[in-house]
Amino acid sequence: MNKFRFKLYVAGQTPRSQQAVTNLRQLCEESLPGRYDMEVIDVLQHPDLAEDERILATPTLVKLSPTPIRRVIGDLSDFPKVRMGLELDTPGEE
Repeated sequence: MNKFRFKLYVAGQTPRSQQAVTNLRQLCEESLPGRYDMEVIDVLQHPDLAEDERILATPTLVKLSPTPIRRVIGDLSDFPKVRMGLELDTPGEE
């Protein structure tokens, strides 16, 4: 079983940022229980990290592993589209 690694870039403690964090946790618990690590990065506190990753909009979710790296922008509320964008519904993953 592959462990998934995510970085979620947000801008402060706005309602949209908080919703993205909540949605990511829910999505991971439903789809990847016990098989994920997530890190939330506030670009207002760490602009250098956002620049290194070329983050242009927030919230932005980056799936680092397993490869390929994928990015999803937005509050992550459309779970079917997020799963597809992150390739969470690929055969053999469940």
